[in-house]
Amino acid sequence: MASTDNSPELMPANGLQPTPGKPIGVKKNAIYKDAKMMQSPQPIYGHDMPHQIQRVVSNGKQCSGKEEKQRDIIEDMKLAISHSSGEPEPILASVINHYVQTLNQRNMRYPTNQDLNYDTLAPLLHFHLNNAGDPFLGSSFSLNSTTFEVCVLDWFANLWEIEKSEYWGYVTTGGTEGNLHGILVGREQFPDGILYTSQDSHYSIVKIARMYRMKCVKVNTSVSGEIDCVDLKALLLAHKTKPAIINLNIGTTMKGGIDDLDLVTQTLEECGFTPDRFYLHCDGALFGMMLPFVKGAPNITFRKPIGSEAIYGHKFLGCPIPCGIVITRLEYINALSRDVEIIASRDATITGSRSGHAPIFLWYALKRRGLRGLQNEVHKCIMNARYLQNRLCDVGIGAMLNKFSNTVAFETPVDDGFIHRWNLACIGNIAHVVVMQHVTIEILDSLGNFYKSD
Repeated sequence: MASTDNSPELMPANGLQPTPGKPIGVKKNAIYKDAKMMQSPQPIYGHDMPHQIQRVVSNGKQCSGKEEKQRDIIEDMKLAISHSSGEPEPILASVINHYVQTLNQRNMRYPTNQDLNYDTLAPLLHFHLNNAGDPFLGSSFSLNSTTFEVCVLDWFANLWEIEKSEYWGYVTTGGTEGNLHGILVGREQFPDGILYTSQDSHYSIVKIARMYRMKCVKVNTSVSGEIDCVDLKALLLAHKTKPAIINLNIGTTMKGGIDDLDLVTQTLEECGFTPDRFYLHCDGALFGMMLPFVKGAPNITFRKPIGSEAIYGHKFLGCPIPCGIVITRLEYINALSRDVEIIASRDATITGSRSGHAPIFLWYALKRRGLRGLQNEVHKCIMNARYLQNRLCDVGIGAMLNKFSNTVAFETPVDDGFIHRWNLACIGNIAHVVVMQHVTIEILDSLGNFYKSD
């Protein structure tokens, strides 16, 4: 679905330039002191891992403190499952009520929408709903929600401009499964293809390459986190005899960088790759849901030569069950699918049993908001992100906000207590806040005031 003319034209306060002011209360070598510090975080993979992460993999010592803390929580909340005859309902209710209270804390680390109410759907929890198999064919298990699932898929097919008769997809367990499926489709098209992905890609992409035993080539990124097409061109020319499977980031995790689909396609053509020798998978993550509602934003559409796109359902839409959506071209699915007699359906998904509740929650979220409601929420998130960038500038903190993004990147605070209090995600000298629907101006002011007091 193309952007409407009356969509808000949202722009970052200072584009991709760091806000002025000296770093206050941040770690040394802050990210804007030297442009090199804004290069991508180190890949969380193999020998490229930072030293402290290597220790986690090699001997687990780095995790021991967290494991002990987890055990303490289990003991304090009396969560251990004993071998007795069972616990009375009031005791279990007390445990759950206490846990609910612990959830009412600040959360700006992960892009999940906490502004939600699904009380209407509570009766569904009395049923086991299982959407095993192809959602378009149903299965022999009658307690399913595939009709709701197909409605959700049709909505996204329309959003990303592909005809109902030309697409296939399903509701996944999350973005990683969507990436697993999309890249698998690409690999089935090109078994000897090379997977190209940027240094700022989600860690699942490298994990997927390892699982599928694919050669994975990492491409440099710009300061803003976008794929460097000059480097991509050099790498493509160096491996010109092999088909290219390219993962495109529609909003990177730490900086919200959006890879330029048109420029990547042009780069492939300049390197002599015809459409029958490349496959493009779009990791839509959070932004794949938001960009269609922003005027002037890149148009990620199946009218362009993409093979698949995957997004999260529990991020912007706020589904309380981790889930996602993957859409691909129907013509590619025959290479993956197999008829399975026991479920009387076709198997073309990564997992077998799939949540039947998640599609209904997604359907409810989309129906309740409507296009105008979704557009208003996108506008609110991006405008509030602009506000935060300016607020950090006011207290002397260098901050960056990518165009069309609600992810504000800034220098990592020195105080670990501050990081824990605000549940901030940090990699090296970079921290970020993802401004979602539940993050209010008052919360952002409070964050800025804490920085100022430091």
